Amino acid sequence: MTQVDRLSITMPPEVGAAVRDSAARQGTSVSNWLAAAAAQRLRNELLGAALDVWEAEDGPFSDSDLNAAAAALSATPRGSA
Repeated sequence: MTQVDRLSITMPPEVGAAVRDSAARQGTSVSNWLAAAAAQRLRNELLGAALDVWEAEDGPFSDSDLNAAAAALSATPRGSA
């Protein structure tokens, strides 16, 4: 059996309703939905920390760097929004 860490959480009712709706649309449980959301948040924090280190070592990213990254990710280039 898979080991789990049980948590008890609270959130505003409208957020809870939105989470339940989203989990239902995705055909997953609220627990799985929240675990995936937490994992994504943690990955984003780790990426942010890695980028901070990169910039501390090599200087700030230029608009050209950021636009190239946005293009590679098919995102909206900086200054276009």
